[in-house]
Amino acid sequence: MRLSDSSVAIRPRTPWEAMDLGVLLSQQHRRLLMTSWAIVTLPVFALLSLLLWQSPSWALLLFWWLKPAFDRLPLFILSKALFGETPTLGQALRQWPRLLKPQLLASLTWRRLSMSRSFVMPVVQLEGLSGDARQQRLNVLLQKNAGAARWLTLIGVHLEGALWIGLMVLFYLMLPQQIELDWDWQKTLVAAAQHDWLWLEHLTNAFYALVLIAWEPIYVACGFSLYLNRRTELEAWDLELVFRRLRQRLSSVAALLLLVGLTLVPLHQEVWAAAEVDPSTHLRLRNQALNSQASKDGIQAILEKPPFKNPESVTRYRFGDEPKPGTQSGKPPSWLKKLLGNLDGGTFASIAKGLEVFLWAVVLGTIALVIWRYREWLQAFVSRRPQPRKKIPRPQPTQLFGLDVASETLPEDIAANAARLWQSQPREALGLLYRALLNRLLHDYQLPLKAADTEGQVLERIRGLQQPALLAFSSSLTQHWQNLAYGHRLPAAHLQQELCDAWRALFEPQVRP
Repeated sequence: MRLSDSSVAIRPRTPWEAMDLGVLLSQQHRRLLMTSWAIVTLPVFALLSLLLWQSPSWALLLFWWLKPAFDRLPLFILSKALFGETPTLGQALRQWPRLLKPQLLASLTWRRLSMSRSFVMPVVQLEGLSGDARQQRLNVLLQKNAGAARWLTLIGVHLEGALWIGLMVLFYLMLPQQIELDWDWQKTLVAAAQHDWLWLEHLTNAFYALVLIAWEPIYVACGFSLYLNRRTELEAWDLELVFRRLRQRLSSVAALLLLVGLTLVPLHQEVWAAAEVDPSTHLRLRNQALNSQASKDGIQAILEKPPFKNPESVTRYRFGDEPKPGTQSGKPPSWLKKLLGNLDGGTFASIAKGLEVFLWAVVLGTIALVIWRYREWLQAFVSRRPQPRKKIPRPQPTQLFGLDVASETLPEDIAANAARLWQSQPREALGLLYRALLNRLLHDYQLPLKAADTEGQVLERIRGLQQPALLAFSSSLTQHWQNLAYGHRLPAAHLQQELCDAWRALFEPQVRP
């Protein structure tokens, strides 16, 4: 491992900045990471689903439990890519069986639920430590950044769940509305295997496998970047890089410095020879004025000055009769003697009683102020008498799905007019019946229909009326109206009499004069 070949700047970072670096690193190699993860994990997921077809939950649990074995492949790719040796897809896949050997059983058993799994995984895979050496290494690494690693795992769990639910909701939103309304589709497709819903559970499990393709390499990269940041702090990788750069700069002038030094050797020898010849030099060095006592006094003078000693002046107020600091006096001040002489037991009792009355008055006044301040809240939530609600009349819509449902646009005899229009204008006949149905639902049954409601929502509101005959007629009419309006499929001829008779049976007694 050569730090100078690193593709990122080696320097100490905060834990959150280090995880952000992991996200950027995973984005830089996202194609290789996601492809290798999908090639390794999807066949395992398919095999588990086939073997445990009757137990989809167990298949998903086993797939989730094997995540530490899958995580070793992204870690290998990132560790190589960090120092400019990015492997190809084939090289990474060929190395994966070898990566599973060290301590796989421990990773899938007692270490599986570790919240710092992504942070400590490089100790086993990259450093190859085990036993006491691994534990000592972890004790050093986990002194810092352990909390950030746990938060990374916790956030990752919630993010996986959110993305999983989002994919399931997206799948439901992509279903056509006609399929949602047509219950025959469910009876033929869903209940084809005697009401077996296993295919739907396995489909939702597949959504989770797709989520891990995008998220799990990012999770591994963030843990790896936390590990690198901790090693940078412990081993001073940034300082090592600085010294290496200095050595590279000085290597070019090393030969010149050596040549200058060899040139100055004769001159250096002559100077020392002159010093040895002159005996007065040695005598002058021995007769210096500085001795041990002078050096001690000099050291003491330095210690009496800042920053070794910082004298501080403190100013305070005092009474004029108080003794000055440093003087001792056992007599109390005269003003204190006079005050104590004028007070007796009755005076103290009166003062205490007055103080008690004052405190009780403050408490009662505070309670009264709070009650007065929040009187409306207390009246709304504490009073036993329910407050009458004012009913605001809601205007009835005049158009639904682009159809005019106003009473003024409908004839008095709906069935007769529909039968007359059926032979020549079947679309207008069905539209008349459907508009009349919506009008009756608004005015006779007082259904709170809105202009933004769909046909399916209208049927849901009719179902809440608990009237089977009305629900059956409305479902049949809605289905034939949708087939004609959106699919341009004409209903059969015999439906004319059936729909008109059903209308008369339901609404003929309620025909308005």
